[in-house]
Amino acid sequence: QVRLVESGGGLVQPAGSLTLSCAASPSIFSFKSMGWYRQAPGKEREWVAKIIANGATEYADSVKGRFTISRDIRKNAMYLRMNSLLSEDTAVYYCAGGFGSQVVWGQGTRVTVSS
Repeated sequence: QVRLVESGGGLVQPAGSLTLSCAASPSIFSFKSMGWYRQAPGKEREWVAKIIANGATEYADSVKGRFTISRDIRKNAMYLRMNSLLSEDTAVYYCAGGFGSQVVWGQGTRVTVSS
């Protein structure tokens, strides 16, 4: 059974940093591509960043230059390093992975940017 579990959310001050983790099982190689999405209160879920099998990355314009997506194959984990956080980055963050014709979602981790 493939599974994704996020961790690392919390409360952070504006301009602060936070790193989210996504543990993949049974293996990160179970997923042909992986990414991060977020859903802010009262808004639709939006794509944030993705990393594909060859390690190439892409970012939404709203986070480009501030967020970095990465993975550690040995740990079967994907990460989202978030710098220069803004109040508008407040959301529940989800990791997702392409598995065959399906998209597998994690349960989400909440990030609140507030002073």
